[in-house]
Amino acid sequence: MKPYIHIINFVLVLSLLSSCSNDLLVLEPTDQNSLETFWTSEENAASALTGCYQAMVGPYDGEVSWLIKLEEMTPNAFEIDNSAGASSIAMGDNNPTLPVVNSRYRNAYEGVGRANTILANIDQVPMNEQLRERFKAEATFLRAFFYHNLMEYYGGVPLILDTPDNNTQGQLPRDTKEEVLEAVYNDLDAAAMVLPISYSNSDLGRVTKGAALALKARAALYNQDWSQAISAARAVIDLGAYNLFPDYRGLFLLENENNEEVIFDVQFRFPDIDNNYHELFLQGNVLKSLPDAYLMADGEPSDTSPLYDPDNPYENRDPRLSQTLITIGSMLNGELVTGNELFADLTGFAYKKYTYFVDNEVRTAPRPGQAEINPIVIRYAEVLLTLAEAENELNGPTAIAYGAINEVRARVSVGMPEVTPGLSKEEFREVIRLERRVEFAGEGLYYKDIIRWRTAEIVMNEDGLDGGGNTIERRSFNPERDYLWPIPDREVLLNPNLEQNPGY
Repeated sequence: MKPYIHIINFVLVLSLLSSCSNDLLVLEPTDQNSLETFWTSEENAASALTGCYQAMVGPYDGEVSWLIKLEEMTPNAFEIDNSAGASSIAMGDNNPTLPVVNSRYRNAYEGVGRANTILANIDQVPMNEQLRERFKAEATFLRAFFYHNLMEYYGGVPLILDTPDNNTQGQLPRDTKEEVLEAVYNDLDAAAMVLPISYSNSDLGRVTKGAALALKARAALYNQDWSQAISAARAVIDLGAYNLFPDYRGLFLLENENNEEVIFDVQFRFPDIDNNYHELFLQGNVLKSLPDAYLMADGEPSDTSPLYDPDNPYENRDPRLSQTLITIGSMLNGELVTGNELFADLTGFAYKKYTYFVDNEVRTAPRPGQAEINPIVIRYAEVLLTLAEAENELNGPTAIAYGAINEVRARVSVGMPEVTPGLSKEEFREVIRLERRVEFAGEGLYYKDIIRWRTAEIVMNEDGLDGGGNTIERRSFNPERDYLWPIPDREVLLNPNLEQNPGY
């Protein structure tokens, strides 16, 4: 679904009603629609659901795009101007006033409020019953998606499952993370029972059964619920609806959107909804730690492989390096990268993923702010690596765990050697962690990985370096505080029952 956002009064009303903050006023609509008269047609119900999807667009758009900001809070990259506060988080100065901390919290509750409003009102709409149930399942998935993000970054939060009402919800205390996780599971299970496996072209981008199951697998993995993660991942695989896209670089090109690996993405289409991903990912803020992390093509690390050439350190590497990153001496857009390019000024590295450019073919870049590539939220490779990690943690490095990770490494355009057999549980754990880092580089997953693995206190207490080994940013991570983000200060000020996270 390439959702055109209908600028209707109801969506504005939803925006005003969809947060637990005291400062959001409830206004009466001024045109022909109101909350009392809106729920009278299938078309209006569809518009309301579009408004719920629209709440996902903001965090994946603009200079504070969720994908790139999360990368900049890890050893993968750094934030050039600290406009959103990602650099502050990376340098150990996370605080309740940062734009990214506030916007993510507020946006998630906006999405929750919109979903709750649909679920509370759609039963009164005269419409096709099967379509009604599907709309409800889509809204239920989206509510789970927003709560998943809330609990993973802030911990326990107020769990609101009713129509937004500041009089009854504005002073709620926090529920526990375990309670929120259970609600997420319940919503995803309910959605998966109803949602279709796929849609026709006109509805591409809507959530599917596979999306609900894959998000449950992610939520379970993030919370060390290994058996649930395995079960949900297996259920996605058993659908038979997804495969690895053969061309790793092509997976992130506009012409290959909605391919067989994409389980859920955020839909953009110029000129109705566009983004600036081409410029964001080409800006040259990748740190040396990321390209150095890639294994050599023989599957060995650079310090033990005979393929390593110190004069050409990024040649003969895992092919995903050259399909993800731009390095000096590589080809981009039909030209040799010499280091004199604008994007090479900062560190000597930049992301190739999510740009319009390929290696040996000259392409015209979109005008600034006119890109329309869909950021991928969940893809099939993640499901396979979730299965591999959870299986290892629960049962050790079984044939299931080896099979899942080796399937990812055997992608046609990657062709990395199979993982060495006979590894211990601890050894396999390190292999899967590296595999996730390189497979999902630039996709915003590594931040949550180092948080849930409790390795952030190690890797984020090392300075970010450029290609020459010079310090670009001094990092700091306090394990007593920084594994959770603070609740935004305005929310705590307006709701004295909203306890702040420790250390903030």
